[in-house]
Amino acid sequence: MPVHRRSRLLARALVLTAAATTAIGVTAAGGAQAAPGSPDGPSRKDVKSQVEQLYDEAEQASEKYNAAQEAQKRLQGETTVLQGEIATAQDQLNELRGDLAAVAGAEYRGGGMARTAQLMLSSDPEGYLSRARTLDQAATRQQETLHEVVTRQRRLDQRRTEAAAKLEALEQTRRTLADSKQDIQQRLAKAQKLLNSLSAGERARMTAQDARDAEQRATRGTDRLDLGDAPPASERGAAALAAAVRMIGSPYVYGSAGPRAFDCSGLMYYSWRQAGVTLPRTSQAQAYAGQRISLSEARPGDLVIFYRDMHHVGMYAGGGVIVHAPYPGARVRYESVNAMPVSGVVRL
Repeated sequence: MPVHRRSRLLARALVLTAAATTAIGVTAAGGAQAAPGSPDGPSRKDVKSQVEQLYDEAEQASEKYNAAQEAQKRLQGETTVLQGEIATAQDQLNELRGDLAAVAGAEYRGGGMARTAQLMLSSDPEGYLSRARTLDQAATRQQETLHEVVTRQRRLDQRRTEAAAKLEALEQTRRTLADSKQDIQQRLAKAQKLLNSLSAGERARMTAQDARDAEQRATRGTDRLDLGDAPPASERGAAALAAAVRMIGSPYVYGSAGPRAFDCSGLMYYSWRQAGVTLPRTSQAQAYAGQRISLSEARPGDLVIFYRDMHHVGMYAGGGVIVHAPYPGARVRYESVNAMPVSGVVRL
């Protein structure tokens, strides 16, 4: 395993306590301390492996949370529009029905005498015929109005059904949000409990040097990196990368998309917004937001998607380096593109 990868894993263990509290208010779960490797407690290797797994699972839950948030915003907007359209359609329908009622009342008050008899008894047959033609035209308009009433009622019923379905989907989305947040909390609490199973001395020996190495990588500037000389794929890509680089040092917080804290996809969303492009909110959706290219073709500003399930994303900065929001407790930083398994590269 590469040194930078081992450092990354160990650093995560060190910072997970603060991250859990900062990100979503998890109360640290206490635990009895046991000597590593003893029958009563896990080894340092086991702790590191399990904490890493729990972190990955928490990030997957976080991306699910982000997706549910986006769906909630979209459904709320669509539901609001639908409800407004329904109110307008109901007013128009009521007006049409009022017109029909007025015509029906006039006909009733006019009596039911047949038109032939009215013509025979009329003192002004020509005037009557003229009025009859007008009445025929009015009757045609009445039939058209009636047809419009029926059509509008049908459309109104359809919109109400659609609104009810969206309201149900919105409620389901809210439940998904709650479940995803609880999932994140539970996994971070489990990770904290694992860390608490080690003595303070063991935790310090396990993470001290690696945490210092990770912090150095997180805070060093571009003057100490060789990002190569490949130009960005576009002016917008250059602007997005510049925005991401300006955020170096910002903390990782689940569900955040700036301007002071970010999760992995939130940093990409924010950076590309500064370039005038609105990306989808989650790493999985961002993976399909542009043209897929190979890693060997990557240029500064391209998105790099990681892991088979695409639950992490960073931005290619050049020279085999990405800028990304790594994990809870860490800060936005540069890192080797090889630190995680690459799923794909996307050019916008």
